[in-house]
Amino acid sequence: MNKRVIWLIVFFSVLIWSAIGPKDQFTWFLEVLPALIALPVLFLTRNRFPMSPLAYLLILIHCVILMVGGHYTYAEVPLFDLISQLVDGDRNNYDKVGHLAQGFVPVILAREIFIRRAVVKPGHWCNFLAVCFALAFSAFYELIEWWVALLTGEDAEAFLGTQGYIWDTQSDMGMALLGATLSILLLSRLHDRQINQLTKSTL
Repeated sequence: MNKRVIWLIVFFSVLIWSAIGPKDQFTWFLEVLPALIALPVLFLTRNRFPMSPLAYLLILIHCVILMVGGHYTYAEVPLFDLISQLVDGDRNNYDKVGHLAQGFVPVILAREIFIRRAVVKPGHWCNFLAVCFALAFSAFYELIEWWVALLTGEDAEAFLGTQGYIWDTQSDMGMALLGATLSILLLSRLHDRQINQLTKSTL
């Protein structure tokens, strides 16, 4: 079966599940909106700027994380409630998984665009700037959460997912920075190989 078809089957299967009886409809919409935006962007660029298999896979994983968080709200994902109980914790930490992915995934997308568009040469500076982009993206998302909270008041509480933690915003950005750094360390060589193969195939 075509990889694109498998990608779409997974995406829409999780999206439909997520949309059925979510904990809060408004929170669901806010959480899955980035995934809904990503889908047409990927469709429109699939021929003009096809990305590496790694990038597409990471985008799909990130979308699934968003959809699960949207269904339950980030503060009430059952598995992470269980984990919290097992470790005698006082909060559901699924939101930290989401923010880890918020660095882990965008850093690869930034890196791919930087290299393939010849914005910066591959190497340490490319990796550093890609991490900077991921951290800036995370900070901008925190601003979006703040603006949504100002506009909607109490309705945004589940979207913010602070759970009473005063350093939630800072720790969210810290997790994104950690995710971006780990992604560079773990995936940059694989990413380089896939970019080289993609470049050769489009010549």
